[in-house]
Amino acid sequence: MTNTSQTPVILGGISSIATQYDVILCDIWGVLQNGLKAYASASEALTRYREQGGKVILVSNAPRPALDVVGLLDGMGVARSAYDGIVTSGDVTRSMLSEGTWKNYYWLGPQRDGGLFQGLPITATELETADVIVCTGLFDDATETPDDYRDFIAKARELNLPFLCANPDILVERGGDLIYCAGAIAGLYETAGGETLYSGKPYRPIYKAALNVAASLLKREPDLSRTLMVGDAIRTDVAGANGMGCDSLFVLRGIHMHELGLDQGALNDGSFAAFIERSAFKPTHAIDTLGW
Repeated sequence: MTNTSQTPVILGGISSIATQYDVILCDIWGVLQNGLKAYASASEALTRYREQGGKVILVSNAPRPALDVVGLLDGMGVARSAYDGIVTSGDVTRSMLSEGTWKNYYWLGPQRDGGLFQGLPITATELETADVIVCTGLFDDATETPDDYRDFIAKARELNLPFLCANPDILVERGGDLIYCAGAIAGLYETAGGETLYSGKPYRPIYKAALNVAASLLKREPDLSRTLMVGDAIRTDVAGANGMGCDSLFVLRGIHMHELGLDQGALNDGSFAAFIERSAFKPTHAIDTLGW
């Protein structure tokens, strides 16, 4: 029942649609937590969905291995009862680096993402001797913007290096603020004519990996018509669902909350309809915050 044209109904909770789906593929940042703390209602909703027999795979554009994300979620208070497994763009990036022909890489990103490269058969090097640029984000996303990397992009283009983006998100929420991600730099590199590769949402490899995990839990291939993708980003979460032919649940109080005016108070029906009308990708359902 994928919605491709109309303004979706805003649900009071997922209990009203839970029986329609065997599998939920759920975003993390902006849905389960805000970058600093967990949303208790989201953990409760997914826990109750699992108690009824549903399977939940968290699908994140975090440029880190899934095991690193588990520890991060534990620290924020996201209940482990809320999910069966995690697949990240970091996992997909590691596969691409392991299976590719590159020997040397230049890493652009913050030190906290270092776990991405542990144990890989590829060597870190300077830009001039690299075979590929791997971008996990800005060096300092608290003070920098993508414009700070225009000279870097010009130099990388002169070297004709491929640019592997380990997090296609342009922005992510952190405690109510919006922080630039690797996807913002990748967009500039692509605009400059550079070869740009993406490992996360909305691209198929990460969904294929998540559906493989679901298949191992279900003991069969998931039925895409009974698979729901939950997320707060139109460009990645909803676009990915549209591309895979799955239903989607758009979480309003996330990355688009400022555009929707939710930072100023209650949602205006007219503003929401206008937002959906101008969105390139249409969700099936919507919800203020994820809850049961």
